[in-house]
Amino acid sequence: MKKLLLTLTVAAVFQNVSAQEITLDKIYSGYYRGKGIAGITSMKNGENYLVIEPSGIAKYSYKTSQKEGNLVDGRFESYIFSDDESKILLQVGSQPIYRHSFLGKFDVKDLKSGKTISLNEGKPVQEPTFSPDATKVAFIVDNNLFYQDLSSGKITQITTDGKKNSILNGLADWVYEEEFGHAKQYEWTKNSDAIVFVKSDESQVPEIYIPIYGKTLYPAEMRYKYPKAGEKNSVVSAQLYRLDNGKTMQLNLGSFKNYYIPNVFQTAKPDEIVLITSERIQNASDILKINTKTGAVQKLFTETDEKWIDTDSPTLEFLEDDSFLWSSERDGNRHLYWYDKDGKLKKQITKGNWEVTDYYGFNPKSKEIYVQTTEKGSINKVISKVNIENGKTQLISNAEGNNSANFSKNYNYFIETSSTAAKPYTYVLKDGNGKAVKELQNNNDQLQKLKTDNFVEKEFITIPNAVGDQMNAWIMKPKNFDPNKKYPLFMFQYSGPGSQQVANSWDNGNAMWFNHLVQKGYIVACVDGRGTGYKGAKYKKVTYMNLGKYEIEDQITAAKWFGNQSYVDKTRIGMFGWSFGGYMTSLAMTKGADVFKVGIAVAPVTNWRYYDSVYTERFMRTPQENPDGYDKNSPTEYANLLKGKFLLIHGTADDNVHFQNSMQFSEALIQNKKQFDFMAYPDKNHGINGGQTRPQLYQKMTDFILNNL
Repeated sequence: MKKLLLTLTVAAVFQNVSAQEITLDKIYSGYYRGKGIAGITSMKNGENYLVIEPSGIAKYSYKTSQKEGNLVDGRFESYIFSDDESKILLQVGSQPIYRHSFLGKFDVKDLKSGKTISLNEGKPVQEPTFSPDATKVAFIVDNNLFYQDLSSGKITQITTDGKKNSILNGLADWVYEEEFGHAKQYEWTKNSDAIVFVKSDESQVPEIYIPIYGKTLYPAEMRYKYPKAGEKNSVVSAQLYRLDNGKTMQLNLGSFKNYYIPNVFQTAKPDEIVLITSERIQNASDILKINTKTGAVQKLFTETDEKWIDTDSPTLEFLEDDSFLWSSERDGNRHLYWYDKDGKLKKQITKGNWEVTDYYGFNPKSKEIYVQTTEKGSINKVISKVNIENGKTQLISNAEGNNSANFSKNYNYFIETSSTAAKPYTYVLKDGNGKAVKELQNNNDQLQKLKTDNFVEKEFITIPNAVGDQMNAWIMKPKNFDPNKKYPLFMFQYSGPGSQQVANSWDNGNAMWFNHLVQKGYIVACVDGRGTGYKGAKYKKVTYMNLGKYEIEDQITAAKWFGNQSYVDKTRIGMFGWSFGGYMTSLAMTKGADVFKVGIAVAPVTNWRYYDSVYTERFMRTPQENPDGYDKNSPTEYANLLKGKFLLIHGTADDNVHFQNSMQFSEALIQNKKQFDFMAYPDKNHGINGGQTRPQLYQKMTDFILNNL
C-alpha cells in the first residue's frame, strides 16, 4: 500500500467566484495550477540535458542554460535513451493497467540515420528496454517476453506459456507491482547476450471479482489475482535466457531464500545479474549473483532485521570495479554501505542520526556519491556529496525544505528541484558544488494567486506522545486567528509505515482544500505519530505485529493535546484520512469516539485480513501466526463504540483496497444500530477521480464538515 497522492487539480469551469478566497471552484478550475519541467535527463557528454516539451524532446546546454533545439520533434509521453545514445525509444501513447503498469505504443528512432521504426509493428507492449549494445529492444506482450532486432526488425519470442491470471514472464503480478514498486521483472546482461527474468505462476492465487457497472444492461466483471494476507502467492522462479542458443534454463535457488524475488539488477560486469530474494517473512534478504554463462548462483550476503526489511525500496548500485553500494537500517537509520564484488563489507559510508532518502550516483573521478538525506531535520530533505574513502561530506542544496536533484553525467552540474511548505517548486541549475548558475523556472505566479486569496502557511510544531516521543506536526490557523477564541479542529493524517505527511515541502493537493476549510473558520492540523518515517527504524518499526494500535493511540493523544490548548474547542474535533488514513479515521471514530466528533474515511482498510499479502505480512506476519494483531486493531471489532458523525466513502472498482472493506464495516455498524453516511463511487478505483468526480467528492466532504463539525 503506497501512500496515495491526492491531487485536486482537474478540469472544471471557473466562473463567478469571489476574490480574496480559496474556493473549491478555483481549485478545480486549475486556477492555482503550478508549472514543472518534465523528463529531465542528462546526456552522456555531461554538457547537455533533455526535457519533454510540447514541440518535442528539447536539448539544453548546462553551461549556458540555453535551448539548442529539439533532439526529436513531436509529442511524446516519455522517452528512453540507449546506453550509447545512438537511439531513443519514444512513447507515443499509453493505456494504464494498475499503479505502475500500462500498455504503451513506442517508436524507436535512430539518431544517426534519422530512421524511425515502430516497436512490435506499432502494437502495444509493456516494459520495453534497450539491450546495452542498442541493437535490440526487449518487451512483454500478453505476459510473454520478446525482443526485436532493430536492424532487421525481426521479433523473437522468448516465452510461450504466458497467460492472463496464470503465467507471467518478466512482468510483476498485481501484488509485486503494488508493493515492490515496479512492473518490470527482467534485465539484460551488460554484454547484451542474455536476459534474466522472473517467471510467476499465479494460477493458485485466489481471484478477486469486481463488478463494472458502466452503462450496459448487465454489469461486466474485472477479475485478477489478488493474494490476501495468509493466502497463496505466486510461485516464482528465476529464468536465464541466452540469445546465442535461444534456450531458457531455470536457475537453482533452492539453497537460498526464494519465496519472493522482488528485484533483478544489472551489474557493471558482463555475464552477471544480481537478484534480491526473500522468504515470506520479510525480515531477511539474500543478495545473489548469477553467472549468466553457466547459470551458477553465488550468495554475496544476507541482510537481516529482527522486524522487517523494506524490500520495496533497496539501493543497490554497482561501481565500475563491480563493488557495490547497499542501503540498510542496521544501525537504526537508513544509511549506505560499501561492499566489494564478492559481498565482503568494506565500510559504512554514511553515518549519523539521520537517514539517506535517495541515491543519485557516484563520481569515479572525485570518489564521491550524491545523496538526499534528512541530516538537516526529519521534515527536510537536502542533497549532499560524500567521499566514499574519507567520509568528507558537503551540503550542496538549500539547507531546508524538500530538495531533489538531477545530475549531469559528469556531475559538474545538477538541476535542483526545491520547495518548502510556504514556497512552491523552483528549478535551479547549479554547479557540482551547489553554486546557483541560473533559475530555470519558478512558481511565483501560483504563489501570488494564493497569497492574494489569503493562503495560510503551515506552522511546524512537535507534540509529545504517551511514551515521550516528540511527534512532528503542523497546524494551519485562520488569518484573523484570535488566541482567546475556541476553534473547531480538523485533523488529517495518513500514518502508514514509513510514510510522512509532516514535511517542509509544497503540497499541490490537499493543502488548498485545507486552506478553504481554514477560511471557513477551522483549524487544520496533521501529526506523524509512531510508525511514520524519517525518524529512525525504532520509531517506524515499533508498530510491528500490531499495525494500527500505536498509530491510533498517538492520534488520540495528539487530539487531546490540541483539545487542551486554549484556542481549540475540544468538543469539536474531526479527522479525515484516505487509504491507511481512512483506516485510522475509522479507528478514531470507534476507539476514539469520546474524542472525535466527526470523521471522514475514504477507501479504508477495515481489517488487514482483507489486504494484500506482501504489504500486510511485512508488518504483521500472517493471520494464522498473528490473529490478535489483525482483529484487535480492526475498526469492525469496535463498531459498537461509534458516537459521532461518520462519513464512509469508497470506489466500487478499487483494485487496491477492495470495496469489501467498507461493506464489512458498514455491516458491523448496521448490526450495532449505528447511523452513518455512506457514499459509493461507481466504477472508481482507489484514487476516486475522473470527470467531475473529484469536485463532487470534495464538495460532499466540505458540506459534511460544515454541517457537523
